[in-house]
Amino acid sequence: MFRTKKNAAVARMFGVAIVALSLSSCATYKDEFATINSRLDTLDAKVQGAAQSAESANQSAQQANQRLDQIEGRVQRLESAPRRVPRG
Repeated sequence: MFRTKKNAAVARMFGVAIVALSLSSCATYKDEFATINSRLDTLDAKVQGAAQSAESANQSAQQANQRLDQIEGRVQRLESAPRRVPRG
């Protein structure tokens, strides 16, 4: 009977030790997850900034293309016009 009580006490002690270790490791993981989440938030902000910059660049490129389209007609008319003979 003494042996069974001793084994139960040892098993209880190991159980408490395992629970304590698992709880302490959870705190470590919480810190690591907080660090990772902070990094992800920073990356998300950078990605959003890059997306806004890309959208702005796209709009500028579209405006430049519209200007080129307007100028292209003038250039074609000048190229197709008869050549002038210089005076003198």
